[in-house]
Amino acid sequence: MICAFIAEHRARFGVAPICRVLSAHGVQIAPRTFYAWLARPPSKRALWDTAVTELLAGYYEPGEDGRRPPESLYGAGKMWAHLQRQNVPVARCTMERLMRVNGRRGVARRKKIRTTERDPAASRAPDLVDRQFRVAAPNVLLVADFTYVRLASGVFVYTAFVVDAYAGRVLGWECATSKHTAFVEAAIHQSVAVREREGNPLPGNTIHHSDAGSQYTSVHFGETLILSGMTPSIGSVGDAFDNALAETTIGLYKTEAIRDDSPFRRGPLARLGHVEQVTADWVHWYNTARLMHRLDRTPPAEYEAEYYAHHARRPAGHR
Repeated sequence: MICAFIAEHRARFGVAPICRVLSAHGVQIAPRTFYAWLARPPSKRALWDTAVTELLAGYYEPGEDGRRPPESLYGAGKMWAHLQRQNVPVARCTMERLMRVNGRRGVARRKKIRTTERDPAASRAPDLVDRQFRVAAPNVLLVADFTYVRLASGVFVYTAFVVDAYAGRVLGWECATSKHTAFVEAAIHQSVAVREREGNPLPGNTIHHSDAGSQYTSVHFGETLILSGMTPSIGSVGDAFDNALAETTIGLYKTEAIRDDSPFRRGPLARLGHVEQVTADWVHWYNTARLMHRLDRTPPAEYEAEYYAHHARRPAGHR
């Protein structure tokens, strides 16, 4: 808009000289026209844009403690859905426009480095999932995997996850300094305990799906699954599609919790305890607040609660 252009440059060149130059180039505008525009009260749209812009700044700019809320990870679509849940009636096109104008954007996932090391001597359970990760109820299918986290010293620690396929809720996790079998078993024990504590114990035929890493094909791990009421299922080695849901969850974890500019970080990850704190904070937010596209922008725990509010406790079989 011409008047906005004049307002931007008038301190340097003056209003009248700018108007003369513009008129000489075929853009007829008089100084009085500019001053009349300047004296007008802001429009309703301009006021609303200002209010939404300030609201977005509260999410995307660090606060007094130097940290941002987890929702700063969202792009325009999820931020729009988040504000709708907060009863802020902003239009999606307005959200996209203001985020674009102010350079706001969500984070993008990075490529995951494989941590699977197959034991060629170990026998493998069959693949009972065949890349079908959509199930009708909780406790039908759990998927598992682990990833590495590099500490500030350059040393690696590892984080294992167990995820319920129904809503993608993280049921169990464990951090450790080595990739031993007990490390992934601890995440299993935590998952069983969570379900029992909530009054939704595993029914005895839950499928546990993982890749063919040596931790998941060991005899002791198989015994742990059976004692926990699970049936083992193993995908192929090095094929992300055979364990896509676990891979996706780990990708979000690395992008949203571990990267240097994560809102969950309080500084360098110097020791295992720092990784555990970041992981605990992220898992809680992920389960209870993070909006999931495949769940119609509903958090996993809320989506599960809706299921139990409308269905019997015992889930149907895997589909």
